[in-house]
Amino acid sequence: MKYVDEFRDADSAKALAARIAEEVRPGQAYRFMEFCGGHTHALCRFGLEDLLPEAIEMIHGPGCPVCVLPVGRLDMAIELAVTRPEVILATYGDLMRVPASEGRTLLSARARGGDVRMIYSTAQAVALAEDNPDREVVLFAIGFETTTPPTAAAVLQASDKGLTNFSVCCNHVLTPAAIDAIMTTGSGAAGVELDGFVGPGHVSTIIGAEAYAPAAEKWAKPIAIAGFEPNDLLHAILCLVRQTNAGDAKVENGFARAVLSGGNAKAQAMCEQVFAIRDSFEWRGLGAIPHSALRLSDAFAAFDAELKFGLDYVSRPDHKACDCAAILRGEKGPRDCAVFANACTPEHPLGSCMVSPEGACAAYYLYGRFRDAVPASAAQ
Repeated sequence: MKYVDEFRDADSAKALAARIAEEVRPGQAYRFMEFCGGHTHALCRFGLEDLLPEAIEMIHGPGCPVCVLPVGRLDMAIELAVTRPEVILATYGDLMRVPASEGRTLLSARARGGDVRMIYSTAQAVALAEDNPDREVVLFAIGFETTTPPTAAAVLQASDKGLTNFSVCCNHVLTPAAIDAIMTTGSGAAGVELDGFVGPGHVSTIIGAEAYAPAAEKWAKPIAIAGFEPNDLLHAILCLVRQTNAGDAKVENGFARAVLSGGNAKAQAMCEQVFAIRDSFEWRGLGAIPHSALRLSDAFAAFDAELKFGLDYVSRPDHKACDCAAILRGEKGPRDCAVFANACTPEHPLGSCMVSPEGACAAYYLYGRFRDAVPASAAQ
């Protein structure tokens, strides 16, 4: 299949790995962060870290929208669903099982009588509002720049249809701001030192390769945008190694078959019409980051669920035993968490990183990476 088979070719992968090994300088360590959770899953699925030289360490980043949503935001959605019988709360399936305060979830909120419905597209939420004119439909929207345009389209569609019973609880967040936060943390007490980033593929189709240039220049770190096939990632890592060796810090677009330099202008214009940038927004693991998320613009304030229902955000702590916050910052890996793969599993998750299809813990569990840490004697 074109654009799949050639990027999964085993001989090409081995050749790329050999070139990476040749470029690595003796005695030098390379620490690269793959920002996107989709890249983390690809690394685990295809066993790419086993092909890389020991000098290269891949650090898993916060690029999972479900994972970075703080507990307080989930609590807000749960309270809205269980205390307002007129509300139909519509959201995506991977949010349904993420633990909030006291182990509550949107699934448990539905069991308590809240009308929580899983949707596959924002258009379904608009259809719910059309089909239920006597109810209030709230779209609990999350995601990076990739999923922001569909939410904007839903708001515009609801506005055109004159739907006064549709609103959005907006939790859309912005990638460049998160990169700044990671680097700010890295230069402080946390000590997450990085040599470069594998730039996210899906996000970049919207914002474009140029959007990362300020971060690359500000932090003097190379950024290589990659697709999600194994050879995409290996090529991006090769680019980062070469730039690190040369002391360069530029953006390289290794996903040109999908990513334009300026991104998707039509999607950007639609988002600029519907949204405005929040002054601050709390991320799980990264804390409150200035100018890192979106809200409904003043022109579409009638569709802002936080204003419509008087929702107040209250910051809440994560599960005490869960290291999701440190994993999202890159300070720890899944296997460093004491509850990973024992008390915390996909069937009984304690943190968001084990729930989301893009979570690092879910990737390690799904592809058996946790078994690497089991002593041979214990495995017999």
